Amino acid sequence: MNLESEPKFSPPALLRLGESIAVLPVIHGSGQFALTVRRWMLEQDFDCVAVPLPESFRESTEAAILDLPRPSIVIQKPGAGFTRPDLESGFAPYDPDAGESCDGGDADSDPASYVPIDPCQPVIMAIRAAMGEHIPRAYVDLETDPFLPFSSVMPDPFAVRQVAAERFAAAVLPSLPRPPDRQTRSRIVHMAYRLAELEKRYDRILFVTSILNWPWIREAYTESFAARPADKSESSDQFDFPQHDAVQEPRRYAIDPRTLMFLFGELPYITGLYERARSELEEDEDLQIDGVKELLIAARISYRAELKQFARRITPLHLSKCLQYIRNLSLMSRRMTPDLITIVTAAQQIMGDQYALHVAQLANQYSYANVSEDDSAPTELDEVKLGIDQARLPDGDLISMVNRLPGPPICWRTLQLKRKPSSPEKSRWKYQWNPFTQCSYPPEDERIENFRTRVFDRAKAIIGNDLARTEKFTTSVKDGIDIRDTLRHWYDRQIYVKVIPPSRGTLDACVMLFDSPSDPRDYPWRTTWFAEHKDESTLAFYATSFADEMVGPGIGLSRYGGAMFLYPPVMIADIWGDRRLDFAGTLEERLIAAACMHAGGRQVALLSALPPGGGWRKLARHYKKTLVHVPLSSFSDEQVQQLRMVHVLNGREVRSYAEEFIRRV
Repeated sequence: MNLESEPKFSPPALLRLGESIAVLPVIHGSGQFALTVRRWMLEQDFDCVAVPLPESFRESTEAAILDLPRPSIVIQKPGAGFTRPDLESGFAPYDPDAGESCDGGDADSDPASYVPIDPCQPVIMAIRAAMGEHIPRAYVDLETDPFLPFSSVMPDPFAVRQVAAERFAAAVLPSLPRPPDRQTRSRIVHMAYRLAELEKRYDRILFVTSILNWPWIREAYTESFAARPADKSESSDQFDFPQHDAVQEPRRYAIDPRTLMFLFGELPYITGLYERARSELEEDEDLQIDGVKELLIAARISYRAELKQFARRITPLHLSKCLQYIRNLSLMSRRMTPDLITIVTAAQQIMGDQYALHVAQLANQYSYANVSEDDSAPTELDEVKLGIDQARLPDGDLISMVNRLPGPPICWRTLQLKRKPSSPEKSRWKYQWNPFTQCSYPPEDERIENFRTRVFDRAKAIIGNDLARTEKFTTSVKDGIDIRDTLRHWYDRQIYVKVIPPSRGTLDACVMLFDSPSDPRDYPWRTTWFAEHKDESTLAFYATSFADEMVGPGIGLSRYGGAMFLYPPVMIADIWGDRRLDFAGTLEERLIAAACMHAGGRQVALLSALPPGGGWRKLARHYKKTLVHVPLSSFSDEQVQQLRMVHVLNGREVRSYAEEFIRRV
């Protein structure tokens, strides 16, 4: 009785070459296809894994994979001083006269080729899983110098989350272009030959290759190798196949963490989430979507930690709107998953420049940049800095590079975000501040005056409601039917109506208390500003120190704790130096006392979170005034938080360029 189970090897017919080879077409740089590779290797039994890399990359690549999740790069510089072998193949399906010439050229102008050691790279995942299971690896690509990448626009790889790999490949097949250059065709022929050679030694081979090369490798294998005799011991010397170029030994480098965006196929933050799920055995099937949500939440935490009281409140509703915006922008771009520019654009439009900056910075952070699973792996590596198809080597040389595992073409775009100034810039601007001149920022003046008008209107409505009375309906409904009194006197079978007499007097003073009780240590800046024109109020307030938050040359940012408005504007003494108000024990009492002292009407509007207590009402009665309370909760919290921000300019001439530095917080 045989207790050993039969090895499972049942690839779909479309993705099968001969009896022993399963081909998995992938899109390079896709985390979703990396998961597909892992799933195939878990669900089936393979005794060999073939990858589309030359043999010269084996040692450096596998050493780098042992050092994962710390990322690195394997670079092969172009050779020089030799005659390139003829790559012309004798296989009929490939025209040796078409496409680009592979004649040798100036090696100094040729780009270097590299392999990204990216955890979300399907080929790297295949090698990593094979090494973990001690499955032999075969590097079946042709040695080429220089390397000519072949890539094309492809569908969003997230579709493979719901569609089987063979269905995805079949759907893409009609749109796949035939390789245009001679080198790529020669590589395809060589890989088909190498797969035929592997069939002699292995019975269950997994070949992970680009979806662009898959149909042509299948064609070359079928037409040139599949018809050979079944005896696997037969020599293959009778076949004419392309020859290898003379190449330099690839070298492995560490990556500057700030430039990982140019190495990874996925966002570095999303790549870190994949590694976290792998190490902690978490569910990772939907990380490309759920990772965006986690990115926005993590950016909110860092945004609040940096800006503190100057950070706007970001609620779950804001995040929901941002995600909806991201979805719509992605669909407009014909994508199922968002790219970085889409995420940052939506964050900027919904939550402002500063939050968008935190999203962009956090998206480029990879949490495992300095973590290795194998402590014995070499860690002292020279570091390179990557750019767009370029790299700066440790010796300072700048070289052009091409990816041996190229994903879909990338379109680099720009997005204008107002950055936060650095500490040296803040110190310099603070040092250059002229203490004898300051003024406000006109757009903020207009917003706060419009808000003051709304508070006045709300207070007048409250005054009118206090004077309202009800009476029986006779000939007119007056100011509307009073439902409450009508129901209360239902037995009379009478209708009662409201009568709201016009308010008497004027309302020219308003006190806004945004933070009550206020700690004087939090609001050291106290001043009185006078109107520049007839549409502005006389304004007295206490706020945080603008010198502690410099946002530009001659531009400081402060935050109101409380403010008093007198409209129409009048000339008054500075309330913070007026000895007549020294009896006030708190900042709030001084504002209320000053408003009552300078108000022309009998009422003073008071905007605060809680109704005024007996002490404040007694203070108002001392000046023969009445406080009309307007609840702070009757206005949008987001609007109030924005109105509390006040930019202080070091002179009117600063207004000419202030807009360039005043950002949407």
